[in-house]
Parts: sequence; structure tokens; C-alpha cells
Amino acid sequence: MVAHIDTWIFDLDNTLYPAASSLFPQIDARMGSYIQRLLGIDAAQAYRIQKDFYHSHGMTLPGLMAEHGVDPHDFLGYVHDVDVDVVLPAPLLAEMINRLPGRKLVFTNADAPYAERVLSRLGLTDCFEATCDIHALGYVPKPQVAAYAHLCETHDIDPTRALFVEDMARNLVPAKAIGMTTVWIDNGSEQGPGVALDHIDYRVHDVGSFLATTLALLESA
Repeated sequence: MVAHIDTWIFDLDNTLYPAASSLFPQIDARMGSYIQRLLGIDAAQAYRIQKDFYHSHGMTLPGLMAEHGVDPHDFLGYVHDVDVDVVLPAPLLAEMINRLPGRKLVFTNADAPYAERVLSRLGLTDCFEATCDIHALGYVPKPQVAAYAHLCETHDIDPTRALFVEDMARNLVPAKAIGMTTVWIDNGSEQGPGVALDHIDYRVHDVGSFLATTLALLESA
């Protein structure tokens, strides 16, 4: 049950909008082209490096920073220069998030300027009190344990009274370890090599259906 929850935390990409949209593939492609340009390599080599860093560091950026001295603002500015209009406004989702009792935050490995553009397009800007982004995390991304500690300390969150919604199952492992209720949006997002699912409290296909069910339970209690 979720009656004890007073803080609702949401991932951004492929969570607050459908994974079937063509937004995140744009970012993925621009990461590849950035690495090609940076290292003077072909697309296949760039793809391997991109995914190696993604799986070993939680996201591609920290690997590029550690191995190639990449400036994070340059990288993020380039890869997030995408067309967010491919995402449709979500007024029903906004209405449901606003009905949730308690605080609402976004916790993302993206940066705040990009998150603000996506939230504005979705019509969700006013739904959240804060966005904890990769700059705020000091470029230590989910699923690194330090990212969750920073989130909770900075925003005064009791993890045992928090719920985290995320499309990457591996990013819910540290959340569950500190007592959060975990919701996996199982929507076909790339998951990487084997992650056990015993840390998942709720497995759903989209955030809207989960919120509709949750609100029905809370408001009938």
C-alpha cells in the first residue's frame, strides 16, 4: 500500500512521457555523434563506447569526463538539443500528479534546462517542487548510491515515506535499499545486462495507469 507515502519522486525520460515517443532516440543519436566527433571514430565504435560507459558509470557522461576530459555543459548542451515537440501534452497526467497527497519531485540524470523544456511541453511544470538533475548530483548519476543520498539530504526526504517511479529497473535497486517504495515502468526501455526484479514493489506499463489506480485507492480510503 502507499497510504504512508508523503514524497512522490519521478524519473523524467521514458517515465513521464511514453517510451514509444521519438524523444529519447534523438538524445541517443546525438550522444553517438558527439563521441564520433570527439574521438574521430566511426558510428559503430562510438556506439560501443557510449554503451560501455552507460553500463559501467550509470550514464555516458561520467565515463567521457573520466576518460576524455569532456566538459559536462558542452556535452549536455549538445545531446539535449532535440525536438521536444514530439512529446504530446499530458493534461490528465498533470491532474493526477497534482491530486497526489504530499510533495512531488523529479530525479533525473538529465540536466535541468532540458528537464524544464520537457516538463513545459508535457504541461507538468507546476506539478513539481524541484528537479534534482545531474549538475546537482555532481555528475554522480543514478544508480550510484551517492545520488540517492544527495537527493534525500538536499530535499529532506525520509526514504521510508517516499515512492520512486522509474523506467530503469537497475535505478530502483538503491532506492529500495534505503527504504523507498519502488515502481518500475516496464515499457520496453533499454535495461542493460541482467537486473533481478526482487526490489520492485509495483510493475506497471505506464505512469498514468499506476497513478489512476493509486488515486482510486487513496481517495476511497
